[in-house]
Amino acid sequence: MTAVTVDHILSDLPLGFASLILRPANGSPIERFLIADAEDEMPDGVGAFVLLIGVRGRSALPALRRLLQNPPPVVAVKGTREELAEAEELLRDAGTGLLLVNPAADWDRLLSIAKDRIQPRSYQSEVLTLLEEDLFAIAQTTARLTSSHVVIEDAANKVLAYSTVSNDIDELRKASILTRRGPRKYELLLKDLGAYRELHGTRLPVRVPARPQDGLRERVAITLFAGDRIMGYIWLQETGDGFGPDVDHVLKGSAARTSTELIRYRNQQSVHMREDRIARILSGPAEAAASAHSEKIPAERPAALILIGISDAEAQADDAALKHGELANLASIHAAAYKASAIVGQFKGDTAVIVPGLQSAAAEPGLRALAESIVRDARKHLGITPFAAVGPVVPDLLSIHSITRIAEALLKCVSGATQTSVATVDDFEAEILFQEAVQNFASSTFRHRTLSALLRDDPELAETLRTYFEASLDVAECAQRMKLHKNTVYYRISKASRVTGLDFGNPRDSLVAMLHIQEWAGTSSQQSGRK
Repeated sequence: MTAVTVDHILSDLPLGFASLILRPANGSPIERFLIADAEDEMPDGVGAFVLLIGVRGRSALPALRRLLQNPPPVVAVKGTREELAEAEELLRDAGTGLLLVNPAADWDRLLSIAKDRIQPRSYQSEVLTLLEEDLFAIAQTTARLTSSHVVIEDAANKVLAYSTVSNDIDELRKASILTRRGPRKYELLLKDLGAYRELHGTRLPVRVPARPQDGLRERVAITLFAGDRIMGYIWLQETGDGFGPDVDHVLKGSAARTSTELIRYRNQQSVHMREDRIARILSGPAEAAASAHSEKIPAERPAALILIGISDAEAQADDAALKHGELANLASIHAAAYKASAIVGQFKGDTAVIVPGLQSAAAEPGLRALAESIVRDARKHLGITPFAAVGPVVPDLLSIHSITRIAEALLKCVSGATQTSVATVDDFEAEILFQEAVQNFASSTFRHRTLSALLRDDPELAETLRTYFEASLDVAECAQRMKLHKNTVYYRISKASRVTGLDFGNPRDSLVAMLHIQEWAGTSSQQSGRK
């Protein structure tokens, strides 16, 4: 079993629950856990993850000194960093790590997570159920993307999952689904055809031609590897006009996703490992470093963030949660085909893809192509209209939190665009800066009192001002858009200028008016949506 480190435990904790302010010397592995009451005699802490209870802050010093007679790899204490500054120096000299626990946190929660990692309970049935759910979802998504029937098998040809059964499956597939294992005669036939020999010698998809005389349709298969160990196979059986040109690409992505799930199950990792990593990695460099260490993700290489959204109507539909899940499954297959270490999850209601370990900072064209393939296939196979924002590439994974706000602003721009459904910062750079200015303005409490009152009390005049600015201060264009006479527009604009004292031809006054109008337009839109 893989040695447990403090990073494994930290990666399972809720955000804000605790922070590792002092790393154990030499990355000491954790073999057991201990609960130490400060009032009792301190136990031998060698190899232990110690929860020091009954004290917090500076009052923990006496107990810590006694504990360090046989120092543990890491000790968890409640308090603030300022309160434990002296304890931090004490533990550093001993090579012991310090996990600073939020004073409001529940010790039982930390103990439960530590026990799951250090001494896993028998999660066999629960993890197996979760595994099957994931594998069936992967099989179904792969089937949609390739217009085929999909079966996922383990190394002994036991059927683990399959896509929805149709009338287009052949005798081999029917028999394997009914018995949850490929019939022996077909296994021997496939071996005689050299299919398994070829599968075991490559990590690429392998084609198996149809054999009508034996009741076999054309197949494409790929082996699931964990290092050099064979974990199983994914088999695709054609159901119509043969396989499309992108079947190999999709199958490689499905294999990467499936292998990850099988490895997690084989290692009997706790259900907490299934929690979404996206929010943790995007929360800051410390959490990203812990997740990278735990997941063996290259943290020092360039990384990128892609956000994928769906329309407001689709997000409010009864099946929105299902669509989000299907979109995440589809995105995870494409992302894994692009980069096996890619992470897919939810972030503030949108689907997020973190792509670490990029070869260089000049990866934007490939990332854009990845986003376009996700959006295209989601439209085709899921019946939704997603849009995607490809954030700027950052120099390393620990910096990725710094571009979340940019990616969110870009996604907002793409959502309102009519000409494109996938964009990079270059496509909307000026608009992103403008949105940033509007957001900063919205966070301030000071307003131009007369203009604010006018926008609030005279909707007709407010709408004219909004259209006037959208028309680049062109009265004729504004009149045409609003189906008004030019003189009417002149009158309203002049009135607004006279009442507010603002000269809309002056760049400074124009900027002030635009910020107020944008805020008014956003508020009006929200109120209309609630009606």
